[in-house]
Amino acid sequence: MTDCTEFRLADEAATLDLGRRIAGGLVPGMLVALHGPLGAGKTTLARGVLRGLGYEGRVKSPTYALVELYELSRLDLYHFDLYRFAHPEELIESGLQEAFNGSNVCIVEWAERAGNLLPVADLVVNLEMADGERIARLAAHTENGTRCLQQLHNWVAGYHG
Repeated sequence: MTDCTEFRLADEAATLDLGRRIAGGLVPGMLVALHGPLGAGKTTLARGVLRGLGYEGRVKSPTYALVELYELSRLDLYHFDLYRFAHPEELIESGLQEAFNGSNVCIVEWAERAGNLLPVADLVVNLEMADGERIARLAAHTENGTRCLQQLHNWVAGYHG
């Protein structure tokens, strides 16, 4: 099951807005994997998701802490950054796998560094820079991911229609 869509994001504000829109489709237990080179907007997108969930505090990249927990009214969101992982086994050694328990939402930057040790991502977001703008390619790999993408399609249709 794979449903895909692409968004062109002119600036940081558009990336934040896409994150806010993704937030509307999140349900407990979802895993959102973020891929892209340094500076592509992974943390900005995660910040937008948190803003969409009502979080108004500081959102920083968890590069050194590995994970930041945000306890929100409707769910707990774990924001991971696995950039520093040299080997997938570090996920096991870190004890962080416990967060992927079906009741939390997990956003994982550099998810590929965990190899196959993460559950199947409900939603995969690939970010890249091209011609001065960001391109976000989203792919759903589960029913929850497909529902999340569908609500994005509905928003785009309503916004542009």
